[in-house]
Amino acid sequence: MTVVGLCAVAAVYFLLPVYWLIVASTKSTAQLFGSSGLWLSRPQWFANMRHVFSYDHGIYLRWVVNSLVYAGAGAAVATLLSAMAGYALAKYHFRGREAVFNVVLGGVLIPGTALALPLYLLAAKVSLVNSYWAVLIPSVVSPFGVYLCRIYAEASVPDELIESARIDGAGEARIFRTVALRIMTPALVTVFLFQFVGIWNNYFLPLVMLSNPKLYPITLGLTSWQSFQDRQPELYQLVVGGAFVSVLPLMAAMVVLQRFWRTGLTQGSVKG
Repeated sequence: MTVVGLCAVAAVYFLLPVYWLIVASTKSTAQLFGSSGLWLSRPQWFANMRHVFSYDHGIYLRWVVNSLVYAGAGAAVATLLSAMAGYALAKYHFRGREAVFNVVLGGVLIPGTALALPLYLLAAKVSLVNSYWAVLIPSVVSPFGVYLCRIYAEASVPDELIESARIDGAGEARIFRTVALRIMTPALVTVFLFQFVGIWNNYFLPLVMLSNPKLYPITLGLTSWQSFQDRQPELYQLVVGGAFVSVLPLMAAMVVLQRFWRTGLTQGSVKG
């Protein structure tokens, strides 16, 4: 089988669940179990979407806004902090620099689920449990982002350009803001995209930190609906419709930022 054929099989494998989700989101609860999952059957997509967004006084819309806050704000701050840390580790020589970088690499290897319970205990000590901050604060830390920004800054930000800016009288903050950030844009977009997707899909941390349904992100909210499906069959369709809506922001982010994402990976991963 040729490479093109293998790519076609892989594309079908990855796109088939998306196609099923699109088709299933147009069906009623009865049609979900009484018709073929891959073919349209009396589509009622707009009615389903109205039901999703109006159920339980519009709680799903609240979950969408919460997810946008968690993922958008968390990814933006994480990207900025990663840029600052990565640039400093790449361009400033100080005692313990490699030790700090090794700690960052260690952080990359630790799965987020292993940190959820320690983070809960820390949040409980400072009374942040069951609040937006309990999810936002851990989300602004990205060891992988720091790693990528350091590698990219070393490869792409010339020392000569920094020295020229210093000779012209620019301060370190201005050099970072006007020179380094512009050159590091592909890496920053990459970090933002990875962090946004990671926070948007995060389930375990909100599960541990939150008990108020009004603070839930989409992932936790849909799971709460799913747990009541046996007693309320209408929730089957609400979960499917909600899952379809939940992937739209991720698809949009991928489409808009794809070219920056590819550039960030190829240019920031090698040293010239």
